[in-house]
Amino acid sequence: MESRPPFPPFTHDTAVQKVRAAEDGWNNRDPQKVSMAYTPDSRWRNRAEFVTGRAEIVGLLTRKWNRELDYRLIKELWAFGGNRIAVRFAYEWHDDAGNWFRSYGNENWEFDTNGLMAVRHASINDLPIKAEERKFHWPLGRRPDDHPSLSDLGL
Repeated sequence: MESRPPFPPFTHDTAVQKVRAAEDGWNNRDPQKVSMAYTPDSRWRNRAEFVTGRAEIVGLLTRKWNRELDYRLIKELWAFGGNRIAVRFAYEWHDDAGNWFRSYGNENWEFDTNGLMAVRHASINDLPIKAEERKFHWPLGRRPDDHPSLSDLGL
């Protein structure tokens, strides 16, 4: 049986671990690998798109990362209780014309007993920014441990 620790019910420390694991996965931008953190029948609302199941998650993430180039994400724990976690996040990216954006949002997550995410609701807004306004400058991939958090950056 598939599992993805830490498992609910979450403590503050295990919720923070879960959030960082999700951030790390998304920063690696591998749709197939990311999809394995979700139940086979996981339900998502991402912006105005509704998907169900890993195959549709892979499709959504593939489209996303083909459009959102040089993607770098920071997630931060907002609240937790039982098998649910709420996060706020920001990510920076550019389109194929070189226009930069910072996307802000909130996610509500619900996990099964094996630590896989069964439900994900994401609300996201995009803010056009100039390249010199970027705040996320680490090499593509995992955010370094010493990089400032959203709160540290005033976001």
